[in-house]
Amino acid sequence: MERRERTPRPDWQARVEKLGLTFHTPSAPYWDETAFYAFTAAEVDELDRATAELHARCLEAVQHVIDARRWDDLRIPTDAIALVERSWEEEPPSIYGRFDLAMGPGGTPKLLEYNADTPTALLEAAVVQWQWLQDVAPGKDQFNSIHERLIAGWKDLKPYLPSGPLHFAAMDAAEDVLTSSYLQDTAAQAGIETRFLLVKDIGWDAGAGRFVDLARQPIGACFKLYPWEWLVREEFAEALTAAKSGTVWIEPAWKMVLSNKGILPILWELFPGHPNLLEAHFQPGRLRSYAQKPLLSREGANVSLVRDGVAFARGPDDGYGGHGFIQQALVEPQNDLQGRFPVLGSWVIQGEPAGIGIRESDGPITGNLSRFVPHLFEPG
Repeated sequence: MERRERTPRPDWQARVEKLGLTFHTPSAPYWDETAFYAFTAAEVDELDRATAELHARCLEAVQHVIDARRWDDLRIPTDAIALVERSWEEEPPSIYGRFDLAMGPGGTPKLLEYNADTPTALLEAAVVQWQWLQDVAPGKDQFNSIHERLIAGWKDLKPYLPSGPLHFAAMDAAEDVLTSSYLQDTAAQAGIETRFLLVKDIGWDAGAGRFVDLARQPIGACFKLYPWEWLVREEFAEALTAAKSGTVWIEPAWKMVLSNKGILPILWELFPGHPNLLEAHFQPGRLRSYAQKPLLSREGANVSLVRDGVAFARGPDDGYGGHGFIQQALVEPQNDLQGRFPVLGSWVIQGEPAGIGIRESDGPITGNLSRFVPHLFEPG
């Protein structure tokens, strides 16, 4: 993997806006095509293999959590346990997830975390960087079949959805609305009737015992870009956990097991020494160089990095950490990336590897000011 600088397209702002990426420069550049990452075909094959392997091991870990009742380790509320177990047993529809990977020594992908519930930066990975490739290097290739796989995935899921429109719900934030709207568009291209609403506009009809939209129409199925650990603490949580509500939620509730960073030490317990895992523990003091991560956090918040017992970087304090922390072995970046710190978001669509998007930062913690940088590789 190499980082290479490049002159941006002269009209890049208009091009990405046409594709829907309107927040390309909120205060500092978010979409950044002054550089790109170049991979070999062998590296792409390894990313594909590692992603499939990690997804399979994560499914085994979910089964272990349920069988061994590791709920306290993950701080999953008691009232939500039956919901998680039921969603795992019934296998409701699931469409996507994103592994965050670092390239370790020798180019071996290492798992940093798995956002299996509410990953964003999807349009950028699926569409915007693909258009960049067609404009600047049409003879090259890209690890990216995300768009096509999403449409095919919705077609596969369509027979398992209840009658009526599939609702798409998000928080009232530009990135969340963009991700949900893009997923809604791929579902529509798959022939599914869709509706969009904000999470705050989801209603509960107590008399009918069902969730409804603003038109008081029942929500039979809903993609919600809103994390399960928040949902199960809402005032309507009791309705969520009751089987009688009848709404199919995408992503399903068992995904809260994988989006919890407590899954990282559990994976290490189950598969010690796995080449794509980093050593991780619930108990402090086992590692000299490590990343300390809250069980639940976002955008690098409340993350601390320690090398040889000395803290050298901290993420912003956004109040995370009340549920506890884990410590994960520190992975040092490769030395030839011009001082940048890339994280590879490897997408899984219906359980299959689909491509990558890269977030790059100037420091070792990926935060909300990190940039999205495109990539390519030589075919063959």
